[in-house]
Amino acid sequence: MSDIQVQPPRATDELFAEVYARLKAMAARHLAAAQGVSMDPTVLVHELYLRISANRELAFSHPAQFFCYAAQAMRHLLLDLAQSRRSLRAGGQWLQITLTARNESIVLESADQIIALDCSLDRLAKNDARAARVIELRYFAGLTSEQAAEALGISKRTADRDWIFALAFLKTDLG
Repeated sequence: MSDIQVQPPRATDELFAEVYARLKAMAARHLAAAQGVSMDPTVLVHELYLRISANRELAFSHPAQFFCYAAQAMRHLLLDLAQSRRSLRAGGQWLQITLTARNESIVLESADQIIALDCSLDRLAKNDARAARVIELRYFAGLTSEQAAEALGISKRTADRDWIFALAFLKTDLG
């Protein structure tokens, strides 16, 4: 008999309630630099919840798994918002969003830049999937290097190397 104990899967609602404040703080960081924002962090987190809870079969055995999933969902939510904004023919001002993690930041001033970032992350994932996940966890889920490393089951040193590589890749790829 093994000494390893597997935790039973936890419901999405339970995990979401547990990390709600953290997700709201992360959403606030994403929207903090925006000018003329029509969406507040609570609305963004609730939209994220609706997207995640749409799949009732989701269950996570550890909060880190939930953060990996939530990071990807936040990335896709921001991409969908950018594509919606881009498709508006009536104009309206685009808002500036600064995605930050510690002292590094990527300033996104247009829907085109958000879409370019998504495409660049896809290219990064083809080159180094783990480095792309580190970026998602740090930028889109607001995790620290230590938390991202734990979520991915790697050392902090490896997460830091992936982070440095991914930032260099994105800066080169995005021009």
